[in-house]
Amino acid sequence: MTEYFDTSETRSEAEREADLFKKLGAQIAHAKAKSPAWGKRLADVDPAAITSRAALATIPVLRKAELMAAQSENPPFGGFVAAVPGEFGRVFMSPGPVWEPQGAGADPFNGRRALFAAGFRRGDIVMNAFSYHMTPGGFILDEAAIAMGCTVFPAGVGNTEQQVEAVSQLKPVGYIGTPDFLKILLDKAVETGRDATSIRRALVSGGALFPALRQEYADRGIAVLQAYATADLGVIAYESEAREGLIVNEDTIVEIVRPGTDDPVAPGEVGEVVVTTFNATYPLIRFGTGDLSAVLPGASPCGRSNMRIKGWMGRADQRTKVKGMFVDPAQVARIVRESAGIARARLVVERDGDQDALRLLVEPQAGAGLDIAAIGEKLRDVTKLRGAVEAVAAGSLPNDGKVIADERKYD
Repeated sequence: MTEYFDTSETRSEAEREADLFKKLGAQIAHAKAKSPAWGKRLADVDPAAITSRAALATIPVLRKAELMAAQSENPPFGGFVAAVPGEFGRVFMSPGPVWEPQGAGADPFNGRRALFAAGFRRGDIVMNAFSYHMTPGGFILDEAAIAMGCTVFPAGVGNTEQQVEAVSQLKPVGYIGTPDFLKILLDKAVETGRDATSIRRALVSGGALFPALRQEYADRGIAVLQAYATADLGVIAYESEAREGLIVNEDTIVEIVRPGTDDPVAPGEVGEVVVTTFNATYPLIRFGTGDLSAVLPGASPCGRSNMRIKGWMGRADQRTKVKGMFVDPAQVARIVRESAGIARARLVVERDGDQDALRLLVEPQAGAGLDIAAIGEKLRDVTKLRGAVEAVAAGSLPNDGKVIADERKYD
């Protein structure tokens, strides 16, 4: 029998919509009053008039590039934060750079429902292998796990042998992190003769959970479910034991719009995920994630009644997530700019076994030689990720404007 975090997960669509749009007017009024950027952006919006999805769709989508430009002009937050230092506990810097404040209160990133659906319960010892360095990655589910009564080991990334040693002694029942790193830990435990069999459930994000990898975990006795989260918005949607799409989080409005526009697509059509949340510290209204997805018809077989989306289906732009980190075309441009002899470059994202891999293809300038090792170091310095660098013939890269090519297969 399915357990639910609370009764709101099974309420009717009409009840949920009425509740969301009753609260939305107050959120818009709060954003206008407390945030200079929202006050200007929503100057002509009457909060009391935004009572439906059709009304919400009249507000322009705020996309990452626009937010980054505003933050660059008016650092650190571009005027989009409705609080001042001292009213929020942490500030993060994600790749871009993009600055994000942490909201107030327990579970500020709304992760508890995702953990509960994945089987986490009060008293569990949980290993969190997301990064705690600069970005909110590690804190998103750390805060949620603590709020629901779990004890968290903040493992972070890297130091694989030490992490395996910690697992063998601490014996966590749960894992939080990227899909790939759990396999690295388990394989290292086998290699070193350490006991990692305490791990029985996992909630993963920051990368694709391929069917073969999920089955390998199941064969090892580990039930693995997924969450869809971003640094700006927290947990947007999550998987349940039904494993049929991702269920939109409560107190979250998700729309699917035609990429590059403000217009919602027809039901079932693939488009950009646009999200509105009720974070009082960092109100984001019609925020474009840049991710592609589509709405699944009907409710989940698990009994949760909120909207479902198919999951991550690529990027509406070329900004791409690799091993839990976003790589931006601007970073590729910086590599070209700061490396001698490169005329053009394309960053290829692919799979190498069970892990994401990068290849930077570089065309030389006329008569120039390329220092492949130095370019590789620059790739690592700029993206914080390792990758191979390959020199290709001048003029061989396609003339299609693509700087980042995501060639991973998700079927």
